[in-house]
Amino acid sequence: MAANMPDSIANVEIRLLNGDAEADAAAHLMADTEPWVTLGRTFEHTRKTVGHKEFEIYVAILDRRVVGVILLAIPIPLIKGYIAALAVHADCRNRGIGAQLLRFAEQRISRVSPNVFLTVSSFNTHARRFYERNGYSQVGELKDYIIFGESEILMRKTTGPWSTFTPM
Repeated sequence: MAANMPDSIANVEIRLLNGDAEADAAAHLMADTEPWVTLGRTFEHTRKTVGHKEFEIYVAILDRRVVGVILLAIPIPLIKGYIAALAVHADCRNRGIGAQLLRFAEQRISRVSPNVFLTVSSFNTHARRFYERNGYSQVGELKDYIIFGESEILMRKTTGPWSTFTPM
């Protein structure tokens, strides 16, 4: 763990992204990690994504520093609850911040849908195991979707069918 990163994550705050500095930090976080590196996504591309008006963008803040980001697409047809991206700073991985962001997203989405969907790149095995450990199952595969020779794996976590779902 880097010297400038605290040992405890007990004080992580998850909240809506606020301002250009946080958007830049979130975009750098994404551009510097998988799957965005392999997918060829630069800071400029991830910065546009983090600024997209269709997403609800939340950040994990620790000691006034953006250490995680999650992008949610809520009002999209058919799915109505999609995690478009989740990233945690390299110095803070394996400390529970990703799980906190994921639970936060699931709680937010559970107000409007019994299902949470996401995709994970086939080469991103660590992320896929993370999602599986957190109750997600593969429901589809999009071959050669972003880059040739790789797939985007569609995953879902559900609390039940739409027929029994009551919005909060």
